[in-house]
Amino acid sequence: MIRLARTNRSRIAEWWWTVDKWTLFGLFCLMLIGGVLTLAASPAVAMRIHLPPFHFVYRQMFFLIPTIGVMIGVSLLNVRQVRRLAAIVFLVAFTLMTLTLVIGPEVKGAHRWLQLGPLAIQPSEFVKPSFIVLAAWMFAEAQRTPGFPGTAIALVLYAMVVGVLALQPDFGQLMLVTMVFGAIFFMAGLSWRWIGSLAAVALIGAVAAYTLMPHVTSRVDRFLNPESGDTYQIDRALDAFHTGGFFGRGPGEGEVKRILPDAHTDFIFAVAAEEYGIIAGLLIIGVFSFVVLRTLRRSMEEQDLFVQFASCGLIALFGLQALINMAVNVNLIPAKGMTLPFISYGGSSMIALALTMGMLLALTRRRAGSHVTPPNGKRAHA
Repeated sequence: MIRLARTNRSRIAEWWWTVDKWTLFGLFCLMLIGGVLTLAASPAVAMRIHLPPFHFVYRQMFFLIPTIGVMIGVSLLNVRQVRRLAAIVFLVAFTLMTLTLVIGPEVKGAHRWLQLGPLAIQPSEFVKPSFIVLAAWMFAEAQRTPGFPGTAIALVLYAMVVGVLALQPDFGQLMLVTMVFGAIFFMAGLSWRWIGSLAAVALIGAVAAYTLMPHVTSRVDRFLNPESGDTYQIDRALDAFHTGGFFGRGPGEGEVKRILPDAHTDFIFAVAAEEYGIIAGLLIIGVFSFVVLRTLRRSMEEQDLFVQFASCGLIALFGLQALINMAVNVNLIPAKGMTLPFISYGGSSMIALALTMGMLLALTRRRAGSHVTPPNGKRAHA
């Protein structure tokens, strides 16, 4: 039996005493909630498409083991190893993401997936966290080393990623990557000239997407004017919130999962609200908020610029994805087709999120000299 005393110098003991256990606890809570909601939402979906009732439940449980393994394994890495891992993952995942344009099957008018034997993976899910870490690295090096073209390299990487996402097309992921990249760029101290330039590019890109991509046009039009097209899924999701009330209709009593094709993925938040009530929805929001705010507070105490930029970027990626999913469920923004982290069904998404949060946990571990809390309680500036 290994004793995890502070005098124990094993790698596991060192990890245990330096990792943010509250964030880890929050992530395990989300996984537990995801298991419960998958059990509630997926059997009806599986039977509707002539699969065994617990098909999606078994697959979700199957992917949960490697998800935990990847998250814990990556969280054992040091800062340098996180950067190296991000570079390797980006190179492989970006290559696979490019291949989706050539050999990827068409699903709902887009080429986002690769079929590898019995498994279907979405490479863009793995590109996102690795790109964020690399961009943070470049911005940090640009500030540390005068003359180093870190900003230019980060912009080239961004152009590569959004270029392929636009060709797939995957406008939702493109918007998510753009928002997180902009946040890191802002942290790195971009000038007003850059702010204006990026805002203009974003506006031009949004107008072009609306004009040139029929599915984007349709979603925006239906959001602004529900009578202009089919709003069946959003209407049923809103009905679920109304019928659930504060305390829900009870486990297994929901109706939305029986009629929505994406009840176990994009609209699992609506299933939770209908069966367990708005109280359950607020609890889910609370857990996500806790993880985000806890990580931001921990990041603010860091002296290393790269750790600051990367950890804030990764938690922004995590938090914004959750926010977008829940906002779609309550019709605050147009439908995006984005999963709820660690709760929605999806093996590729689960493993990619494990990579994301594993790198985040690794970067926010307490290291000697990594943070300073002066006697007056104010954070020391890097």
